[in-house]
Amino acid sequence: MRAGLYRYITMRLSNVSFRYRRRDQSVIRDVNSQVSPGDVIELSGVNGAGKSTLLRLLAGLISPTTGTITGRPAVVGLAPDRFPIEQPFTVAGYLDHMARARGGARWQPWAERLTMNHLLDVRLGELSKGSAHKVGLAQALMAEPGLLLLDEPFAGLDADTRDALPPIVADLSARGVVVVASDHQGGLGVLPSVRHWSLRDGVLRETAQAAPALPESVTVEVTLPAGEVTTFVQRMRAEGYAARELTEESR
Repeated sequence: MRAGLYRYITMRLSNVSFRYRRRDQSVIRDVNSQVSPGDVIELSGVNGAGKSTLLRLLAGLISPTTGTITGRPAVVGLAPDRFPIEQPFTVAGYLDHMARARGGARWQPWAERLTMNHLLDVRLGELSKGSAHKVGLAQALMAEPGLLLLDEPFAGLDADTRDALPPIVADLSARGVVVVASDHQGGLGVLPSVRHWSLRDGVLRETAQAAPALPESVTVEVTLPAGEVTTFVQRMRAEGYAARELTEESR
């Protein structure tokens, strides 16, 4: 995993609509929005609202019927809701195969963070839905994407992995990665700077969530090597803390 920050231009959706067949009603209608580096977006909506379709549009797997999507990062990771477990691999064999396809990407650090090392010798067809989700997450993360798309990422996960996923997303956000998660469970709601999109009748709306009451603040001074200060401050800000670098004059 790279330590540096991703730097991408703003991704824009301009008058985006989509329908599967010419005479069908539009699944997505006249969407206008923009996404900046480091944004974390929680996408909600009832079943059939078009959440998975919007994720596929963002990924570039399908093209808008009308409108444009610009500024998409060069590397996109997608963890689908239904992982293709019918493939003839063990978990490790599948991840090795995907790593070769991606030029030698390393999946091992993600297997560790997602607590899935005990699954490496299991065949894909024998996985539970939650375990299959872990494999889908690892294959999406190993590519070091600038845009990470997660379709119901918390479905079926064990408690340890549910707890591990929000900090992973916070780390990625601090490095400039855009994360969009279709999630009816609100698993990323623990992050303080999450944007909230909702889809209804094909129309995308951004909704505000009431800010929780803030606890009493305490100032903590941290000493770091000079080369790590900027990254540390940006990471703390991404997690909702008021962080700044102190100069000699401000001490």
